[in-house]
Amino acid sequence: MPSLRCPCDVTLRGADDDELVAKVQEHLAAEHPGREYSREEILLLST
Repeated sequence: MPSLRCPCDVTLRGADDDELVAKVQEHLAAEHPGREYSREEILLLST
C-alpha cells in the first residue's frame, strides 16, 4: 500500500499508485491551495 507523509503531518495512503495520487492531489487542493505536483513527483516522494 503506497503512502506519502505530507509536511503538515498528514499521512495519505492508497490501495495503488492511482488512488494515492488522487488522494494527494485532493489533499493539496483542500489544504494547500496553489501547491500542485505531478503524478511522477508524488510517486517519487511516496513509500
